[in-house]
Amino acid sequence: MISLDDLPIRDDLRGKYPYGAPQKAVRVALNVNENTHPIPEDVARDMVESLAAAILTVNRYPDREFTELREGLADYLGHGLTRDHLWAANGSNEVLQQILQAFGGPGRSVLIFPPTYSMYPILADGTGTRVIRAERDAEFGISPATVRDAIERERPDIVILCSPNNPTGTPLPSETIEAAYAALKQGILVVDEAYAEFTPDHIPSAVSLLPGRERLLVSRTMSKAFAFAGARVGYLAADPAVADALRLVRLPYHLSALTQAAASAALRHAPAMLAMVDDIRAQKDRIIAELPALGYLPHPSHTNFVLFGGVDDPNSTFEALLEHDVIIRDVGIPRHLRVTAGTKAETTLFLQALGSIGA
Repeated sequence: MISLDDLPIRDDLRGKYPYGAPQKAVRVALNVNENTHPIPEDVARDMVESLAAAILTVNRYPDREFTELREGLADYLGHGLTRDHLWAANGSNEVLQQILQAFGGPGRSVLIFPPTYSMYPILADGTGTRVIRAERDAEFGISPATVRDAIERERPDIVILCSPNNPTGTPLPSETIEAAYAALKQGILVVDEAYAEFTPDHIPSAVSLLPGRERLLVSRTMSKAFAFAGARVGYLAADPAVADALRLVRLPYHLSALTQAAASAALRHAPAMLAMVDDIRAQKDRIIAELPALGYLPHPSHTNFVLFGGVDDPNSTFEALLEHDVIIRDVGIPRHLRVTAGTKAETTLFLQALGSIGA
């Protein structure tokens, strides 16, 4: 047998590591920000019926333009969007990959603000796009002045802003997005809103900023709020010309008939699917409220997870929780760990286990 080092892979990929959170069979899995609530039975039944109908047609290629799904996504987002403004792929990671394929590549650059979603540099490496890293403000924020200075200094072709940010949960002001777009001149601004449904209701989505901003792209996912992580559906709202650009790099018939059917069925039940969001928010707030009494320092979060500091030895705490059949995430920030807000029972078990370990 040979090793990876023996293969003639691209030189710029040597020494790189693939994305991968630990996969372990535990009672309480709170490490990858999944929606731990089950899909409602009536919604599941409609999805099964839709899948059954789609299976009868799998001898044919699916709708290449996934028309029904795009219409459903446009209705869900509102803001006057039509299906022409929507794009979808197999998870928001594929959406981001297609963006980098179309607008990045050799000789081009993407600006990110670590700590942020760890897939951004991996996707950039895969497309030959140079990664530029800029610093955040205190408490992981990004002010309009900070983003403007970074863009004017680095002159990137693409900027990716995670709103709210993963892994910190930090909200991103609309003013920062507006400042980034104004400073970028001719480049592409991507706002990754994977956790948008968990933000407070009074905070507007970047989707509201799309009119008049043809180079603003807002990425979303059904993995989180819609409990659709295993179905792999991500999508994008942008000017219709952006969808034309992504058609140049997408694989033929990239969304299967089964994926389209399941996602369209889920969107028909959006209120029921989103009903669980309030409970998840409550458990997230509960974690933030109870961690200080255990000796930890939680950061504010507009997501379904909490980053908390005050962890003397993150690896030891992670392993100790595993001994209690609980898995959370070490995201590489010194003296910090991240935990997903689960069901009430899962959250209780996590807090009890953490309390028994001690800071």
